[in-house]
Amino acid sequence: MDNAAILERFSATGALLEGHFLLRSGLHSDKYFQAALVLQHTGIASELCGALAQEFSDKSVETVISPAIGGIVVGQEVGRHLGVRAIFAEKEGDSRLVLRRGFRIRAGERVLVAEDVVTKGGRVQQTLDLVRECGGEVVGVGVLVDRSSGKVDFGVPFASLVQLSLATYDPADCPLCKRNVPMTKPGSK
Repeated sequence: MDNAAILERFSATGALLEGHFLLRSGLHSDKYFQAALVLQHTGIASELCGALAQEFSDKSVETVISPAIGGIVVGQEVGRHLGVRAIFAEKEGDSRLVLRRGFRIRAGERVLVAEDVVTKGGRVQQTLDLVRECGGEVVGVGVLVDRSSGKVDFGVPFASLVQLSLATYDPADCPLCKRNVPMTKPGSK
């Protein structure tokens, strides 16, 4: 899929929002990609995640893991397209990710991390750390949207369907805060 086709799906489903947003990274932005709005459409989710899965078809992936909650649909669909199992990691306490529900990763298991959006990559990095703590071998990271403008580096093969160059601001320098634009915290919280 080309960028124009991907962005058309995002726009048609209302997944690109405008306003004043507090991102999970702590940064502020005037635009927000709400992946759930595009992923609720199962045909589009299958199409997008199928394109992402194609990026890793030569990596002998055995398992796809996603950080909950935003990455679950992406991981499930990527896993389905690759013909492998899909699991997810959940928060314990305020931030640490753990495996629950009987999910396990065996030593040497080839694991792909799948996520909806990365800005700074903190949740993806926690998932990578968890896979390695379990003895798994990370073969790559796949995301629908890279908001980092290509700046994230996880030290493994990385693919995104699209890079969105959406401005982000440190809270102390946010022009929206200075104009008293009301802020919202979208996402899974």
